[in-house]
Amino acid sequence: MPLFNLPELLHSLAPGARLLGLDPGARRIGVALSDVNRRIASPYETIHRAKLAHNAAEIRAIAEEEGVGGLIVGLPLDEDGKFGPAAQSARDWAHAISSATGLPACMWDETLTTAQVTEVLIHDADMSRKRRAAVIDKMAAAQILQLALDQANQAPR
Repeated sequence: MPLFNLPELLHSLAPGARLLGLDPGARRIGVALSDVNRRIASPYETIHRAKLAHNAAEIRAIAEEEGVGGLIVGLPLDEDGKFGPAAQSARDWAHAISSATGLPACMWDETLTTAQVTEVLIHDADMSRKRRAAVIDKMAAAQILQLALDQANQAPR
């Protein structure tokens, strides 16, 4: 399944269909869920990275349970905004997960999202390192999804 840009993805969704935000890491995949109006992103869960078929089945199950119509996948651009090896790997994974789940996907720049979330959890929430490790991935996924939703809601429809 091809990757879409955000306006195309939103246009393809049924009314009330939610979006699932994904922050794929080497060990874990952060998952976030939008509301049915696609205005607010909330952390959902963290999935342990496994074989693609296993992760696709987990994502597909969430999508069916929550009424998800599409995916927003984090794109880790280099600090200078260039498309490096990490971005290529994420793009390949996004293509594969989209095909395996049957859900259309869009990629969204995730530059510094994990660092920003970590800073908030340390300074504002005063979380211990152990507690941060349990929530950081789904919080980063929520931030990626929220950034995409904010952009979508700024554009005229």
